[in-house]
Parts: sequence; structure tokens; C-alpha cells
Amino acid sequence: QVQLVESGGDLVQPGGSLNLTCVASRRIGGIYAMAWYRQVPEKQRELVAHITDRGRAFYADSVKDRFIIRRDDIVDKIFLQMNNLKSEDTAVYYCNAGTAFNRDYRPMNYWGQGTQVTVSS
Repeated sequence: QVQLVESGGDLVQPGGSLNLTCVASRRIGGIYAMAWYRQVPEKQRELVAHITDRGRAFYADSVKDRFIIRRDDIVDKIFLQMNNLKSEDTAVYYCNAGTAFNRDYRPMNYWGQGTQVTVSS
């Protein structure tokens, strides 16, 4: 069992940057792959990026070259650095713990409460 808490969401102008943080309640290093998802109303939750337990990162095409996912297993946190934000990045962003074999990510039922990112001028 692991509890996840996201933070860092905000209102930002197009072209701006944000850094999201997810804190886990227990050790994640060597156990869980971690991921960021996002969701807008009336749409399915979308996988944005994930990082394997060995630190290999994968991204959705829509965010590749703009977002960076990192993990710090010493403090049991993951981060999502979001650059050159666009209006279509507006969503609630969720942290997840799961398993991964390279690009194939499988979420487990460990979700945070989400943090709102709004990109608007």
C-alpha cells in the first residue's frame, strides 16, 4: 500500500513552465515504476510519462521534448518538469505507482488526489 500526494499545479501562461511533485508514503525505489497521468472532464485519464524503477523514462508523443519526468528514490518523490506549456496541457495531473517493462506501463490502484494545471493567457 502506498499513498501519493501531488502538488505544484497552478495557472500559467502559454509558453510557461511548471514543476509538479509527487510524494510517496513509503519506499518506491526498486519496487515501483512511477507515472504521471492527466485528465480533462469527460475524457479518459491519459498517460503522460512514466519512469521505470531503474530510471528509464518514456513520454507520450504530445509532451515529448517538453516534459521531463524524474524520480528521487532517496526521498521517495517523483517530479514532472513541464516546459513550453500549451492550452491543451490544461488538466488535472495525477501521480501513479505501478509496474513497467520499458515502454509498457501497468498502473496499480495507487493514485493521488490530483493537482490542477491550467494554461491560459
